[in-house]
Amino acid sequence: MIGRPQPSPLKWGPLESIAGFHVHRAAVTTAQTFETHIGKTFGLRKVEFSLLMLLLSNEALAPKRLSRALSVTAPNLTLLLDRLQDRGLLTRVPNPLDGRSQNVVLTPEGRSLATQAAEASKTMELEIQGRLSSAEHAMLIELLLKLSGPGKP
Repeated sequence: MIGRPQPSPLKWGPLESIAGFHVHRAAVTTAQTFETHIGKTFGLRKVEFSLLMLLLSNEALAPKRLSRALSVTAPNLTLLLDRLQDRGLLTRVPNPLDGRSQNVVLTPEGRSLATQAAEASKTMELEIQGRLSSAEHAMLIELLLKLSGPGKP
């Protein structure tokens, strides 16, 4: 029996050297891994998970600081905070340093969920790290930090 001719290898052309293309492909893979380990299990989107991890690590944060850290506009952050507050995961409290502003803090339920999700993220990250050596993983993080912009929020 004569087999079908095999297609020639796909040529990437200019895409081969476009960092954004490869970052996007990697983002698709990591998003699928996130959905398996965090999204479906805890009912969280990536930005919600990230916000909870920031609050777990920092106790209380001003919305403006969260907005910068997550690269989310103020109106979108407000919607995000409202959604998580409606779920009973966080609350807004007066800023003790400036009574005119508020800080965002986790509720006990939010802290519990964030702690569980942080634990589950270790397994998720191990799955991603399985494709890289420890040196490659460290280099990837360093390079992505450079790409995401100068300084910390």
